[in-house]
Amino acid sequence: MNIITMASRKGGAGKSTLTAHLASFCHQAGNRCVVIDADPQGSVTLWHSLRADGQPPMRSGARGIERVLASAMVEGYDWAFIDTAGSMWVVAQEAIRAATLVLIPARPGFFDLNAVRETVAAARERNKPYAVVLNAAPPKRGDKESPVVAQSRAFLDKLSIPVWAGQISHRAGFVQTLAGGGSVCETAHDAAATAEMARLWSALEKSIAAIIDARALANAAQGRAA
Repeated sequence: MNIITMASRKGGAGKSTLTAHLASFCHQAGNRCVVIDADPQGSVTLWHSLRADGQPPMRSGARGIERVLASAMVEGYDWAFIDTAGSMWVVAQEAIRAATLVLIPARPGFFDLNAVRETVAAARERNKPYAVVLNAAPPKRGDKESPVVAQSRAFLDKLSIPVWAGQISHRAGFVQTLAGGGSVCETAHDAAATAEMARLWSALEKSIAAIIDARALANAAQGRAA
């Protein structure tokens, strides 16, 4: 099962927003996926309660995720999206430990970028692949990024922290669709927002495929060595 953990010790970075929209893209693509709300604030739970069809399914992970993930595997889900609290408390650390890939949302700017360090350290300690997603960024003008986005990339590059090449801009569509229990992939409300999230979903699929291939090569090499 591909486990995507959204993690950041800073609240308001966009973990719940990315969890909901990416899970919707995954579901719409025909994958069996489950959403796990491990944030006591319950933002994803609220969003899910507004969805008429109750899809994709959601589970609570506020008291721990190991049993929840084990059940999801037994039920045959291919993907799990975990939303975590704005801290590095024990459940968030469990979610990082279980992750196939850790996504770290961060708004461009000093406070959010500084907060990334602790989450990166947690992922590195557990040898987990991770990447920062610049979220709620000023929209591009044509193909040109905002100076604050370019500065944020340079800051993270100096720390050797991988960053997704795209961005999720500050757009009303991301918030308005969630408020109705929807997502940008389910409406034509904001084409620009849909395109940005679609690019992130595509990049996520490619990253997961690369991680799986790398694991297979490593296992084959270990087998030969044995």
